[in-house]
Amino acid sequence: MEHDEIREAVRRYAREQLAPHAARWDRDKEFPREALKGLAAMGLYGIAAGDCATATIVMVNNLAAGIIHGYGSDDQKRRYLRPLAKGEMLGAFALTEPQVGSDASAISTRAERKDGHYILNGVKQFITSGKNADIAVVFAVTDKGAGKKGISAFLVPTKAPGYVVARIEDKTGQRASDTAQIALENCKVTADHLLAQEGVGYRIALANLESGRINVAAQATGVARAALEAALAYAKERKSMGKPLIEHQAINFRLADMATQIEAARQLYLHAARLRSEGKPCIREASMAKLFASEMAEKVCSDAIQIHGGYGYVADFPVERLWRDVRVTQIYEGASDIQRMVIGRTLQQE
Repeated sequence: MEHDEIREAVRRYAREQLAPHAARWDRDKEFPREALKGLAAMGLYGIAAGDCATATIVMVNNLAAGIIHGYGSDDQKRRYLRPLAKGEMLGAFALTEPQVGSDASAISTRAERKDGHYILNGVKQFITSGKNADIAVVFAVTDKGAGKKGISAFLVPTKAPGYVVARIEDKTGQRASDTAQIALENCKVTADHLLAQEGVGYRIALANLESGRINVAAQATGVARAALEAALAYAKERKSMGKPLIEHQAINFRLADMATQIEAARQLYLHAARLRSEGKPCIREASMAKLFASEMAEKVCSDAIQIHGGYGYVADFPVERLWRDVRVTQIYEGASDIQRMVIGRTLQQE
């Protein structure tokens, strides 16, 4: 019963405070700062289906918070974890580089220790909230000859000298969420900003793959559900050949397939989340959920556009934005082919 109340509170806030503004945020590339404060004030700093960009901002913030919770010192938790969880600060995750996407072990950003500080140099690419965040979890090489074991993770305040927002990407969707290229130019942080110890950065990055993929699956499913709701409302209201669209079998069957696909994705990510909550291995289940949900969501959003006809292709209705927003879920947190690779490897090991 308590879970139902929480779910309803999130949906109500998303419906009333996120969804009505999502089109404007997308058009103006406006960061939803006040809406984020509202979510935090309610203790609901979780993913909501009202706006995909807002969900991504919160999802990445929670990723940074989860890393500090798992690997941070007591002082780091006091300084950063509590404010991140309460929405008083915003976190970013800086692993990807211009020439390095899915192969995290190939990063080239360097961190050198000198006089009680670390000096970071390199470029990070596609960093969610890179401009608006207060703190970034940054991965850098501390021992070039140690391979994966030479990567470390740092908490870098975005106001630190040498943290430079080099560019804001002009994206197809999720425009309210800033995606930045970050240049680290002799960026200097004190040694107490190292997470755990030197050499565990790769392990820290891998430890959050499961939760990240489950979150993306939930996000994609939420966007698909929003598209279905919009298509269903339109199909009940719009008339063609003397009757509502929903009474035409072609439309009715399309909606039935959309609803079925969404429910299948929902059960996949809930199953993976349940395993994760119980502390059980779930890399295959998380990858399956992410793969299926992200590809399903693009198809469902495309079907929603089709049901709207010409109106689906213009900005007066939300479905074209939902389609643009959800396309990237097949790319971040491991592209679809990476998910297939992971699933395939688990099958080989059986």
